[in-house]
Amino acid sequence: MKSLPFITEDRRTRARPWIALAVVLILVTAQLRLQHRLWWCACGERFLWATDVNSRHCSQHLIDPYAFTHVLHGVLLWWALLIIAPKMRWQWKLWWCIALEGLWEIVENTPFVINRYREGTAALGYEGDSIFNSLGDTLSCGLGFYAAYRLGVRKSIALFVATEIVLLFWIRDNLTLNVVMLLWPIETIKHWQLGV
Repeated sequence: MKSLPFITEDRRTRARPWIALAVVLILVTAQLRLQHRLWWCACGERFLWATDVNSRHCSQHLIDPYAFTHVLHGVLLWWALLIIAPKMRWQWKLWWCIALEGLWEIVENTPFVINRYREGTAALGYEGDSIFNSLGDTLSCGLGFYAAYRLGVRKSIALFVATEIVLLFWIRDNLTLNVVMLLWPIETIKHWQLGV
């Protein structure tokens, strides 16, 4: 069968990563729904942005302060893919970034990880993410990847450090503390984060 004259091989090649990206987002959404995640906040309100990390709205709306930690996921994944696959087209690196972040969103919303957050971190009432929050986190990761791609190594390191410092003072949490508290909870840090 002949291809349509306006769809060239070059256009098909350029479209493949974007189609694959859409497929990943659809599959992640479907899996989160199979895990019985709610589409949006159970409160019935639909905010695009929730600011209070200690409220029932955190992780339930499209974006919250933890979206910035997902931006940093994207920066880290760009650095890793720069080392692992330096010659891969950036669009396919972005696909890997979104696929890995989508996988994390699925794992993060399993009962095991939800309970781990409740036990080890300051997220005492954490119920898991809504689907829209998971998609917001995944898109934030993609934004971080693209920012690192555009900024280069030195400027993306500055972005990473600045974001970690701002989050530390703003919400008493950041990506580094999040990982530490998830893997090796430290009571002193937990009390500081809770303000007790």
